[in-house]
Formats: sequence, structure tokens, C-alpha cells
Amino acid sequence: MPDCPCGSGSALDACCGPLLSGERVAGSPEELMRSRYTAFAVGDADHLLRTWHPRTRPARLALDPELTWLSLQVVAAGGDTVEFIARYRGPTGRGFQREVSRFAQRAGRWFYLDGTTS
Repeated sequence: MPDCPCGSGSALDACCGPLLSGERVAGSPEELMRSRYTAFAVGDADHLLRTWHPRTRPARLALDPELTWLSLQVVAAGGDTVEFIARYRGPTGRGFQREVSRFAQRAGRWFYLDGTTS
């Protein structure tokens, strides 16, 4: 079984896989953020939309097929925020996205609310 793209060191089926399939929900903002990174890495737009807060969720989401997500580093996690650096490779070379993401709970589930990139 392949390692989970989120960088946990666990197999995908034991880590983010059950969240992507809807078998279970994330227990924390960090767990949700890791599953969302994994969704970007494997091209699962449905999971991204399903875990986006209804107040800020776009009507649809098109993932860039030319981006390959390479690694995730969680810089800080606490309360309802997670700061991370996600590295990728695209048609113009390698890059990264550094973001502080905010999450909100609704009906006992965590949702991605928004993020600030730097």
C-alpha cells in the first residue's frame, strides 16, 4: 500500500484514505488539512468541495492537472488554524505555497473556511 501523500509516514488506507472516501470525518483541523492536501495530490476535487465550509465554498473546483504535489510540512497547528508549506512541481518548475488556513466546526464536523498565503 502506498504511503499517504500528507507525509504522516502511514499508508494511505490507514491515514487520509478513510477521510477521502467518507468513511470517517476529521477529528481536528490538522487532520482535515492533511486530508485536503492529499486530495490535491490525488486529484479528489469532491473531497475538497465536501470539506469546504458552505459560506466560502466555490460552486465548482478545477484542479490543475499540470501540478504534481511533492510534500507537505506542517509549520504550526493549534485551535482552528494550521500553517503549512506545500511543495509542488509544475510546467515552469518547482514552487511552494505557504498558507495559514482557518477551519470552523459545523454540526460536529471540521470544515476549511479560508486561508492566507505568503
